[in-house]
Amino acid sequence: MGVVIAVCRSATHDFSKPADEAIKLVEGLGVKGDSHFGATVQHLVRKREDPTKPNVRQVHLIHSELFEELKSAGFSVGPGQIGENITTRGIDLLGLPDGTRLHIGKDAVVHVTGLRNPCKQLDGFQPGLMPALLGRDAAGNITRKSGIMSVVLRSGIVRPGDAIAVELPPEPHRPLGKV
Repeated sequence: MGVVIAVCRSATHDFSKPADEAIKLVEGLGVKGDSHFGATVQHLVRKREDPTKPNVRQVHLIHSELFEELKSAGFSVGPGQIGENITTRGIDLLGLPDGTRLHIGKDAVVHVTGLRNPCKQLDGFQPGLMPALLGRDAAGNITRKSGIMSVVLRSGIVRPGDAIAVELPPEPHRPLGKV
């Protein structure tokens, strides 16, 4: 079990998203009132590439433990500042397998679609932040630490303090790829 630390949204494509008291997740569309709300891609670069592709980046989640890791490296990052909709605690988001479902609060369910690929805008927010969100595993493969993306399977209201339950997919588990 995990917990929601903060919920954030922005109607415009700003880098950071302000915190809110609650957000509404809408089945198949994302966070109501957020700039990434929609059945097809809403990310500006991806929309220019092919606006008909399905939106697999409806809800962005980041683990608050990342902020503590970044603080020890000299950065100051808090909920919503690097664009996430839901900040969590107590779940290894990056270690979840592809196809995991997260039950958030009383009603909402999201399907994890992959790892968020950090972008160079991070360095505009705080110089050196992008490389701090990338690493290498023991085999030399790139690791991404900037959270996970998901789509909404069941609508619901999400608030800070809500519980998050993890529903793993059937085995064999596949690691998350970037989306």
